Amino acid sequence: MITKILIANRGEIAARIIRTCKQMNIQTVAVYSEADQKAPFVKMADESYLLGPSRVQESYLNVDKILEIAKESGADAIHPGYGFLSENGSFARKCEAVGITFIGPSSSVIEMMGSKIEARKAMKKANVPIVPGTEEAIQSVEEAVEIAKTIGYPIMLKASAGGGGIGMQVVYNDAELEKAFHSNAKRAENFFGDGAMFLEKKIEGARHIEIQVLADQHGNAIHLFERECSIQRRNQKVLEEAPSPFITQETRSQMGMAATYAVKAIGYTNAGTLEFLVDQEQNFYFLEMNTRIQVEHPVTEEITGLDIVEAQIKIANGELLGIEQEEVTINGHAIEARIYAEDPITFFPSPGHLTTYDIPVGDNIRLETAVTSDYDVTPFYDPMISKLIVHGETRTAAINTLKKTLAKTTIEGIKTNVPLLREIVTHKAFQRGDTRTGFIEEHIKPVKK
Repeated sequence: MITKILIANRGEIAARIIRTCKQMNIQTVAVYSEADQKAPFVKMADESYLLGPSRVQESYLNVDKILEIAKESGADAIHPGYGFLSENGSFARKCEAVGITFIGPSSSVIEMMGSKIEARKAMKKANVPIVPGTEEAIQSVEEAVEIAKTIGYPIMLKASAGGGGIGMQVVYNDAELEKAFHSNAKRAENFFGDGAMFLEKKIEGARHIEIQVLADQHGNAIHLFERECSIQRRNQKVLEEAPSPFITQETRSQMGMAATYAVKAIGYTNAGTLEFLVDQEQNFYFLEMNTRIQVEHPVTEEITGLDIVEAQIKIANGELLGIEQEEVTINGHAIEARIYAEDPITFFPSPGHLTTYDIPVGDNIRLETAVTSDYDVTPFYDPMISKLIVHGETRTAAINTLKKTLAKTTIEGIKTNVPLLREIVTHKAFQRGDTRTGFIEEHIKPVKK
């Protein structure tokens, strides 16, 4: 049985994992960089160890140092959170090699689903609908142009190993495709060590909807319904909600069944998310799979009453899921607003000294945070500093709680996207559930603090 978990991550997700571990009477080990010495999660853990300098390559991506600390501390498991090493098959394999339980799927499955090209092949084999596109990496600009003519513009040019919108670009003609091909491949090579590119048809007016799944080591798998994640900037999510205000019960059932069948087909275990594009006729197409816990997992927890981190640990322990699909029900509506240290107009990161940090909490309000007042937000990591999650009996009730909470939120010393969030949740299109992926570009004017 797992008795001590090292959290190979930082910020709010590290704090989130530590809280569940405490409830399960499991000891925790935090690792931190020099920039994070005063971070709240460091004090929350039972033990804390300095990884190294602030740069991620010397700290949170330093596999050898993390494994050294795991051995020194006596940790028998590692939870990778999200980002950093969470979808690194090599890291998972090294954990397996030294007898440390990696809280996630097997290294081989991580690697298969980490390649968007291989993931598309796996989903096609499992009869899950995929977005029309290429089945292999594109070898040249000339080949890309010829394929694009067959698929038809607009086209999504994507990095096979990409994530977070990196190495992704919409192109509308041959000239744009030719210009984007080499620059995107180079960027993907720099970020992911893999410049392989592929093409997908851009689904116009699409919704970005994902299905949360849990699968144990005994062949059981369930889904926890969907999350709507369509409101994005730079292909990265800003607001997420569950359930989706758009899809029908029939589509929900079909997507859930497709997701659970797919994870069984590829031998997936632990928590994971299958992301789909859904068009206006409710046709859905597999986009990618995240082989880890998601940033937005709290909205699913709020409507189902389940603790996904607890489920991850129990699955890693070899336990049965202990819950049947028909026992999972939707209770009300939940919305998550990601609060970023960034300019609300340009979306550029805005690090600095946080002098005031006041987000009210109360009934139906959940705050996951990485910061406090009198705190330095550094430029070394993702600019997300908090997640504000609200729950209501209805979507309208949840929106009203979110509006009131954002209106009372005061963050000073740095720029944040709070003005943008206020603009979104008060917009009539959002309130009526018209939340397609082009929402911000279509509806939101530049906002000022």
